[in-house]
Amino acid sequence: MQVTSIGFVGLGPMGAPMARNLLDAGFDVALWNRTASRADDVAAEHERATVAATPADAARPVVIAMLPDLPQVRDIVERPDGLRAGWQAAGIHDPLLVVMSTVSSVAVEEWARELAADGVRLVDAPVSGGVEGAVAGTLSIMAGGADDDVAVLAPVFAAVGRTVRHLGPVGAGSLTKTCNQIVVGGTLNALAEAVAIARAGGLDVEAVLDVLGGGLAGSQLLTDKSRRYLTGDYAHGAACRTQLKDLEFGIAAGHRLGVDTSSTEVARDRYARMVDRGDAELDHSAVIRVVV
Repeated sequence: MQVTSIGFVGLGPMGAPMARNLLDAGFDVALWNRTASRADDVAAEHERATVAATPADAARPVVIAMLPDLPQVRDIVERPDGLRAGWQAAGIHDPLLVVMSTVSSVAVEEWARELAADGVRLVDAPVSGGVEGAVAGTLSIMAGGADDDVAVLAPVFAAVGRTVRHLGPVGAGSLTKTCNQIVVGGTLNALAEAVAIARAGGLDVEAVLDVLGGGLAGSQLLTDKSRRYLTGDYAHGAACRTQLKDLEFGIAAGHRLGVDTSSTEVARDRYARMVDRGDAELDHSAVIRVVV
């Protein structure tokens, strides 16, 4: 199977640039988003793009979902005007659904078994790299699924990512993303404490961050988030509410597998405080607000 036409649902801060990169790579892409204007904006830039009025109209042999969580993905598949209806109407008998959202590894594995009984194949392929990586086409992609299905998607993944790893069966990609998010959430909490201590101690925070970045404490997160700590601008970015959801997935996975997740629970509780105080949509580096 050679992929030439793709359905893409979910054109948020991550999805829109990913769809643009697929179009730039030569794929024909049918776009659907709850806010139709976002699909219109992308389609206006590319002659290979078409705007789907409903999820059913975006049904293609391969459909990528980049939505907030699995319940939203299930909805666009099962609703009366959803993908399942579209696949049936188009005579597509073995569609491949690619869930690139960050979702529960347990839930996506269970759902994949349900879909397989109806002839729908599923690959979970969450990404890391943020909006910057989505725009640049340099995302890290963590894929879980059957060997043949992941192999078919190789050119699709190459259009949106730089690092692509097939980690195992369905659910393995999402479990790997959970590991990633545990590290991200924990690191941001540690950075928040470090910046708060430096500031309270009268240090030059910019100098401190520069020193940290040049040593063992250096990380991509430190590089990407330093500007936010220095300017106090936490608008947009990866939302605190999303980080909270991801840490909940990590804690649930740890409990299921018998792993102590105490430090992740501390990070989770801080993000819960961010959401409770009305800062759910701020970038996840804004967790410093509940440290100081």
